[in-house]
Amino acid sequence: FFKVLLILPAVSVGNVGQLAIDLIISTLNMSKIGYFYTDCLVPMVGNNPYATAEANSTELSINTEVYSLPSRKLVALQLRSIFIKYKSKPFCEKLLSWVRSSNFARVILLSSSHSYHRNDLQLRSTPFRYLLTPSMQKSVQNKIKSLNWEEMEKSPCIPEINDSEFCIRIPGGGITKALYDESCSKEIQMAVLLKFVSEGDNIPDALGLVEYLNEWLQIIKPCSDDPTASTLRWKIPSSWRLLFGSGLPPALF
Repeated sequence: FFKVLLILPAVSVGNVGQLAIDLIISTLNMSKIGYFYTDCLVPMVGNNPYATAEANSTELSINTEVYSLPSRKLVALQLRSIFIKYKSKPFCEKLLSWVRSSNFARVILLSSSHSYHRNDLQLRSTPFRYLLTPSMQKSVQNKIKSLNWEEMEKSPCIPEINDSEFCIRIPGGGITKALYDESCSKEIQMAVLLKFVSEGDNIPDALGLVEYLNEWLQIIKPCSDDPTASTLRWKIPSSWRLLFGSGLPPALF
C-alpha cells in the first residue's frame, strides 16, 4: 500500500492556486481518473483544458476533476468554478472526509492572499508564505526549516485594533483558513502554500507558486542553478491561450 500525496487549489484571489494546479497537471501529463461529485460549486462544463491535439480537444471537463500520476504517488484535484453561497463549509467537510477515506498521506493546498493586506514586515520580505497543521509539522518540519521559508504570521483578529487577539488571517484566500482550521482539529497532515498577489495577469504568480512548491517536492528537477531554467520547463496548458478571452474581431477595425 502506497501513501499518496493530494494537491489541490483554493479558489482565491487571482485564481493563482487553480492556475498552479493547471501547470502541474499539464507538465506531468497527469491522467484524469474521475470527478469529485459535489453540489457546493457552481455547475460548469467545457472543453478539455489540456488538449494536445484536435482528437482529444472535444473531451468534456467539469467543475471538480481528479487527476493522477501513480509513478509519483501524486493526485491532483482541480476546482474550476466558484462556491455557491453558504456551501463552502459543507464542501470542506466533504473534502476532508474523502481525504480520510482515501487514505491520502498528506494534503497540500495552493492558495493566495490580497497583497494590499500585508503589514510593513511582510512588504519587506518574500511574497510567499506557508502553514503546517500540527500533525504535518512533526513529519516535515526539518525539511521546511532547511528551505528557510517564512511561516504565515499571525495578525490582529479584528483588523486595525492592535490589542485584539492575534490569529491567522488570509484575506482573499477563499476556503484556505476554514480548510486549514478543520484539518488541524481533525489531525490531517496539511500544508498551505500561498503567495500575496493582486488581481490581473496572474500567470507569473502561478509560475512563482509552482516553483515555490518545487523547491520542496522536486516535481520537476531543475536542470541548472539558474532558477529561470526550470520556469521554462513548466508546460503551459492549451486553454491558457484564451485566458483573457479571444482576440478582438477584425470587423471592429
